[in-house]
Amino acid sequence: MSKSPRFLPWIVWSCGALGFFYAFFQRVAPSVMVSDLMRDFGVSGAVLGNLSAFYFYSYAAVQIPVGIMADSWGPRRVMSVAALLCAVGSFMLATADTLTVAYAGRLLIGGGTGFFFVSTLKLASVWFEPRQFAFVSGLTMFVGLTGGVGGQAPLAAAVDFFGWRGTMMAGSAVALGLSLLIWMLVRDHPAQRTESGHKPTAVRQVLAGLAGALSRKQTWLLAFQGAFMSSSLLAFGSLWGVPYMMEVYGLSRPAAAGSASLMLIGWAVSAPAVGWISDRIGRRKSPIIVASIIALSSISLLVYGPPISLPIANALLFLNGAASSGMVICFAMARENNAAHTAGGAVAIVNMGVMMPGVILQPLIGWLLDRQWDGVTIEGARIYSESAYEVALLCLVAAGACSVVLSLLIRETYCRPVGS
Repeated sequence: MSKSPRFLPWIVWSCGALGFFYAFFQRVAPSVMVSDLMRDFGVSGAVLGNLSAFYFYSYAAVQIPVGIMADSWGPRRVMSVAALLCAVGSFMLATADTLTVAYAGRLLIGGGTGFFFVSTLKLASVWFEPRQFAFVSGLTMFVGLTGGVGGQAPLAAAVDFFGWRGTMMAGSAVALGLSLLIWMLVRDHPAQRTESGHKPTAVRQVLAGLAGALSRKQTWLLAFQGAFMSSSLLAFGSLWGVPYMMEVYGLSRPAAAGSASLMLIGWAVSAPAVGWISDRIGRRKSPIIVASIIALSSISLLVYGPPISLPIANALLFLNGAASSGMVICFAMARENNAAHTAGGAVAIVNMGVMMPGVILQPLIGWLLDRQWDGVTIEGARIYSESAYEVALLCLVAAGACSVVLSLLIRETYCRPVGS
């Protein structure tokens, strides 16, 4: 540990943020393995979407439990065990010879990575000043999104060279190292610079606070707002964007992954800035409204606007990611609408909502693509036409429209706690 208390919060936070980096890497990894997975497991687009979505099934399912665990047991224990689950899941996926084993591996990866974001924000809530929370939330998202960028073009090159199984095996080894790092460096509370001195919140108190959070209308509005604002990134940028760019613009897989990763880069660059601006101006609602409108406009122009060149398409992808990052404010608002000692549970509820696009839209888009498929295959993998994507991606426009409507309904907190 650092001798200087000034840097201690950043050391602790960085370990959790590295876990979220790994989480986003695993989240988007299937997007550059679409043809390989279709070929090796002999599956359709709907089934592939479901395989990718198994990550989100377990990720979303653990959000409420992880909020309780982070508040009662402490992030250090929770994240160390979570990283071990990721290691096992990645190993299972890398060695899977049946779709069932691949499902199980992806499920364990999602469940393990589901612990990192909420636990990291729990650490932020006790190691940093309240006025810094939105900025640190955005910075956490920045680190995570850089992991997503690593899971696009760089991973595509690795898959081409080592194969998808080799890269997933390496992911297992990384998770083992992460578990050890977290156990060595993370402390749950400033009073816990030694192994004693801080007692976690009682489970009964956490559950009571969680029940209060669930009973608040604003908590649900923020959860749905976060979900709709994340739809393009989690459904398009995390899976279907790579084959879309390959089909519509005739790009190679690494080049298409590079284009799709611009959504992640836009999100990563913008998230800390959005959080800082919101903290600075003392407003939460107006930045979300503006961001929602821009996100809806950019995805609509990309898919349904007049024919555009690749540079303009790339600019729209970046802009959509940058605007969608406005959803990080939802986490700050969730904390401000609930008592500080239940911050983990409140943030977990919103984060569960954020995962819904991956759970629902990834397989839904795959199913819609299958309905429009004209029978073309290349090396055993289905190829979908541009018109098929135009039908399937309508759901992203609908989600963007819902985001704009909900942004008008959430209550301004003025960056101050309003719940207890």
